[in-house]
Amino acid sequence: MTKQLVKRHKRQVARAKQKVKLSEPDVRTPEQIKAAKEASAPAGGWKSGPGANYSGPSSRSQGSQASDTRSKGDS
Repeated sequence: MTKQLVKRHKRQVARAKQKVKLSEPDVRTPEQIKAAKEASAPAGGWKSGPGANYSGPSSRSQGSQASDTRSKGDS
């Protein structure tokens, strides 16, 4: 590397180190943490799972359709 590249790299590394923000430890009591989780929970509660917003069947349950891969002209 040339001297200019070395200097620029050092400056970039120094700036990046200044921007790093270390996370602070959570000093709340377990009761406070539990209350915060309850307060941030959805008002209607959870639905029947992670895919509750989708009305159709999941793509994994359609295995019989995926096994027939012949095109229309091959029959």
